[in-house]
Amino acid sequence: MAHNDLFFTDSGMNRERVQRLVDDTLAGADDGELFLEYARSESFSFDDGRLKAASYDTTQGFGLRAVSGEATGYAHASELSEDAIKRAADAISAVKTGHSGTMAGAPPRTNLHLYTDASPLDSASFETKVKLMGDVDAYARAKDPRVRQVSCSLAGEWQVVEIIRPGGEVYSDVRPLVRISISIVAEENGRQESGFFGGGGRRDYTDYIAPEYWQAGVDEALRQALVNLKSIPAPAGEMTVVLGPGWPGVLLHEAVGHGLEGDFNRKKTSAFSGLMGQQVASKAVTVVDDGTLSERRGSLSIDDEGTPTSRTVLIEDGILVGFMQDRMNARLMGVAPTGNGRRESHASQVMPRMTNTYMMSGNQTPEEILGSVKKGIYAVHFGGGQVDITSGKFVFSCTEAYQIENGQIGAPIKGATLIGNGPEAMNKISMIGNDMELDNGIGSCGKGGQTVPVGVGQPTLRIDSMTVGGTAQAA
Repeated sequence: MAHNDLFFTDSGMNRERVQRLVDDTLAGADDGELFLEYARSESFSFDDGRLKAASYDTTQGFGLRAVSGEATGYAHASELSEDAIKRAADAISAVKTGHSGTMAGAPPRTNLHLYTDASPLDSASFETKVKLMGDVDAYARAKDPRVRQVSCSLAGEWQVVEIIRPGGEVYSDVRPLVRISISIVAEENGRQESGFFGGGGRRDYTDYIAPEYWQAGVDEALRQALVNLKSIPAPAGEMTVVLGPGWPGVLLHEAVGHGLEGDFNRKKTSAFSGLMGQQVASKAVTVVDDGTLSERRGSLSIDDEGTPTSRTVLIEDGILVGFMQDRMNARLMGVAPTGNGRRESHASQVMPRMTNTYMMSGNQTPEEILGSVKKGIYAVHFGGGQVDITSGKFVFSCTEAYQIENGQIGAPIKGATLIGNGPEAMNKISMIGNDMELDNGIGSCGKGGQTVPVGVGQPTLRIDSMTVGGTAQAA
């Protein structure tokens, strides 16, 4: 189905009339656009040997925005019609009262098109998807008699967006997204522990339905569950912490990434406010946000304002060199947009958000890093976490972690919590591995009540001192 069919032929709207409406509504504003969205999504959940839930949804709608100075007028509706857009135009016109602006220049064009028009929802049949989850369940239970519960979920989305700006500038993007999650509970001697695997990206289901992929996922979830069955209470106190590669980058995302978004820095509410050009991390630390990586969960050809995504260097050799920007914050701060203007849907306002945020590799091997630690913990997987943007303080719970004794990985530990301050932790990084990995494609980021898919990543890291919360006292 052509994009034009989605938003105009099928809806009965006339493109020329809609364009004139956008031109008239945004005359005198500093910026703004009409954002059109069409999305199809589905999800399946399988538990205790049977399909528990299946859903399929189609959504469409628009958001009309006018920006005057720091003020934004925004109206949205799930009805795609010229009358609805006219009502939205009336609703947001007040933001221009007493303001005479000059419309900001349109975003540059890009030849990058990360995705084709094909929908991942059509890449496998309903029967194939349900069979996959049944196969996951059977394989896990046959693998080990200690398996007590197997849960599996599958989700897919196909989103098409079109952005219409004053003057006839039109931008469009197609965004596929799939995800698989596998959770296993194992029991031994009356003790139950769980393990998890998740993966996904912006492509069709084919790779995830392949037996070698999902079987490796089951093996990983089972491995975690069996490791946790042997875990002992986590020590507590100040100690050296080694973070594993890949998904532990979620700590970097929360504790540092949010603080490098343009809006928090323009409003001076970030722990990094006013520190541009200054040393904010150890010298070998380089952090980037890159929305151009093909098929990654956080990747887009253009952001939700039409700006091409980019590879934005945020911290280079420990020096703060950049922020992630949408158009409004970039204009008010006198810098260029970076392609980080994102929204959850047509019903949401744009704000600067991360795409795929990760730390670059260093020179040390993981073995060297672990071997350098006399006593500490090695954190491999994380669950939930919280961060305060203004202070930089964070709390993260470990779902897989180990003691380190005399340079060797020791017993697995349970109940470890990492407590710290983002900027402080970045300055305590003393060793950076040569093994940078991106996560498997499960990240979702919340901000301002909106959730968007993101990617995280990092190499193995040694942080010289961090507070660890646990249930056992450190010796």
